[in-house]
Amino acid sequence: MKGLKEALESGEFVVTSEVSPPKGADVSSLRERARLLKGKAHAVNVTDNQRAMMRLSSLVAAQILLQEGVEPVYQLTCRDRNRLALQSDLLGAWAMGIHNVLALTGDHVTQGDHQEAKPVFDLDATQLVKVVATLNEGKDMKGALLKGKTDFFIGAALNPGADPWEVQFLSFQKKLDGGARFFQTQGIFDPSRLKVFVEEARKQGAFVIGGVMLLKSPKMARFVNEKIAGASVPPAIMEEMEKANDPIHKGVEIAARIVKEMKGFVQGVHIMTMDREDLLPAILEKAGL
Repeated sequence: MKGLKEALESGEFVVTSEVSPPKGADVSSLRERARLLKGKAHAVNVTDNQRAMMRLSSLVAAQILLQEGVEPVYQLTCRDRNRLALQSDLLGAWAMGIHNVLALTGDHVTQGDHQEAKPVFDLDATQLVKVVATLNEGKDMKGALLKGKTDFFIGAALNPGADPWEVQFLSFQKKLDGGARFFQTQGIFDPSRLKVFVEEARKQGAFVIGGVMLLKSPKMARFVNEKIAGASVPPAIMEEMEKANDPIHKGVEIAARIVKEMKGFVQGVHIMTMDREDLLPAILEKAGL
């Protein structure tokens, strides 16, 4: 299987997925999940204290994926680090053989499990994209030359479901101009809205990877509507989940259906299995991948 950058640039339809590092130092389950994804996804995102919940370092977790033969996408947020730490971690990632980075602002600490923590936000995601591009040019933020430059494949997040659409597109444009090459979206349940966004993005040479979220229960579907900004489970899908005798099976069916709908216009899909990596093959099979 080709790597993420090579696959996208050659026109191959890509599949990415993601894992959350463990909340603790025992990485055995992370290795097991990585093995389940090996050969199924071109690359796997490693979340960075997702939803402001303290977990194992995403940098360390990305290195563990490499050890298991899985290409990582190193997620890096601005919430917990100033510009010194961000640049330092990026150089460390490149030195360890990590070649993909997804620049994120990060959820606010008030959403997490350490609400008394002091958020940093020295930079935002758009500025971080530019920082990564500058390191790729062999310089730090102050213009000092590096002894060995990076060559990251730079990614950023998109949320086409958020309103107003024009603000989202402006954010996309700034990240693209700053050096981002691929964009992964929030979970999409209405692909028709994403299609309009992708048509504009492709005119500018961006690769768009549509987000697909595996719904595991009606409770989870309600949580998405109530807690995840820009993501919305339509009433028809809510009804499917509520009536399903086997919600997990129904969730796989819905995810595969959304993948099929997206295949005609996105350059790939980012399938979020929500700690059910074992179900990725079923989703891909039902989606004809």
